[in-house]
Amino acid sequence: MSRLTIDQKIYFTLRFASAMCFIGHGAFGIITKQIWCNYFGIFGIGHDMAYTLMPYVGVADIIFGISLLIYPVRAVAAWLVVWGLATASMRPLSGEPFAEFIERAGNYGAPFVLLLLQGGFKIPFKRWFSRMDDNVSLNADTLKMAVSFLRVFAFLLLVGHGWLNVIEKKSLIGQYHALGFNDPAKTAHIVGIFEILAAFSILIRPFANILLVFIAWKIVSELFYPKYEIFEWIERGGSYGVLLSLWFAVKKAPSGFLSFTLKKQVPIKV
Repeated sequence: MSRLTIDQKIYFTLRFASAMCFIGHGAFGIITKQIWCNYFGIFGIGHDMAYTLMPYVGVADIIFGISLLIYPVRAVAAWLVVWGLATASMRPLSGEPFAEFIERAGNYGAPFVLLLLQGGFKIPFKRWFSRMDDNVSLNADTLKMAVSFLRVFAFLLLVGHGWLNVIEKKSLIGQYHALGFNDPAKTAHIVGIFEILAAFSILIRPFANILLVFIAWKIVSELFYPKYEIFEWIERGGSYGVLLSLWFAVKKAPSGFLSFTLKKQVPIKV
């Protein structure tokens, strides 16, 4: 197999990250994660029916995730954008902090940028159901657009998680307590401030070497959930994918690309 280009590394990273989101989320449907009852409740669905429906939702998610790994089509990635936005929105709608929505920016951000790399959104209907092109070669306009959106999504997922630390989210406090920190609340504040500063540093000017630190931090810090750790880690694949693909893009992009702008809309070509 020939060596992958940087463009292909960005593409495969986002594609596998999107699949991880589907598969990890689907696993919780099969497990019947209790908190999902709150989200079904938004639509007037009671606990008993929610537990009945969860496995069906989970199986569908896993099938879509596996399809992205085996035979990726644009329509599935587009559905993940919609589904990722919808499921993230259910959290604040059910009474959770708004930070829960933006912290999951990787779930909808990874497939969104993946679609940008595959010709954008103004493509013929038939192409939505054709296989994605693995031999990606990005022109300057598409690369610049991808870098800009990746920075926005990276900012959101980091600032959202930092915000949850600052407001002392119960499960995060529990993690720090389980890890042996004497003052979990203080630890949460320190971690939160670090992540918020990291978010703004990416938004202002991403540097490849510093991005590596944030990538390692995100991958490792998501390993310490007190229950179903592996599924929690897999579900957050979009977060790792956004950061890692941004690192690849920053390594390739000319320095002028890193001056933040989304004002000028450019046609998306591959």
